[in-house]
Amino acid sequence: MLWLIIVLGVIVLLFSLSIRIVHQSTAQLVERLGKYHKTLKTGVHFILPIFDKSLPPISLKEKVSDFPPQPIITKDNVTMQIDTVVYFQITDPKLYTYGVENPLSAIENLTATTLRNIVGELELDETLTSRDTVNTKIRIILDEATDPWGIKINRVELKNIDPPKVIREAMEKQMRAERERREAILLAEGDKKSNILRAEGEKQATILRAEAQKATFIAEAEGEAEAIKKIIEANPNQAYLTLQAFEALKKLADGQSTKLIIPSNIADLGSLVASITETVSMAKQPAKKDIIQRKNP
Repeated sequence: MLWLIIVLGVIVLLFSLSIRIVHQSTAQLVERLGKYHKTLKTGVHFILPIFDKSLPPISLKEKVSDFPPQPIITKDNVTMQIDTVVYFQITDPKLYTYGVENPLSAIENLTATTLRNIVGELELDETLTSRDTVNTKIRIILDEATDPWGIKINRVELKNIDPPKVIREAMEKQMRAERERREAILLAEGDKKSNILRAEGEKQATILRAEAQKATFIAEAEGEAEAIKKIIEANPNQAYLTLQAFEALKKLADGQSTKLIIPSNIADLGSLVASITETVSMAKQPAKKDIIQRKNP
């Protein structure tokens, strides 16, 4: 009975040692007698106890490594501190296990050297404005270099670019001066447009006032002409003309002038107005005048 229990225990032990359960997004390598045998993927697998040895599971998920800042010298001899973030994924567990001793350290060192080579060809301003270009170049170089390690570099980002304090202060002054220059330009353009609009408004107002005054003068002249025409057509007598002369003097007296000169022959004003009326009437009847002249040569 004891031997039966021992045999069953050994069988259970061997069975447990021969079963390997691989979880999702992981892989497991199996060595037989110290040599690579196969890669176990997701699911249940059986191996030979004692002869086969399973290595620790390897995660196939995308990993993120935040590397510490590295001193980088630009083309114009400015030393900056730049730290990078690398997103990578293991695509071949076998190459990842046997390709390089310490994959993470290898990626960090390769990233630092590649960053120095790329940024060393750029000036400070180009480095600050060309992050996407630098990221793309680093990713391509790292991806090619890590293929033998079974690693795929998906993305590389420059997390922080930290120039020296003196450079930062100079850049802040330059940016402040640029903002002040733009502000001055905007204010000057605003004043210019405002003056133009004001001048155009005054011009339009002057034109409208002149047109209104012109229309008023024309209307008054037409009214006076019409009045004179009606007076002439009515053939006014001497008494009416004399009365109109006195009305004209009355209007002059009501004005703001401090002196008023009245002619001594004020009684003849009616005759004067009558003469003017006769002259205007004769000017409008040239044919009749010609007949009179022919009769009295």
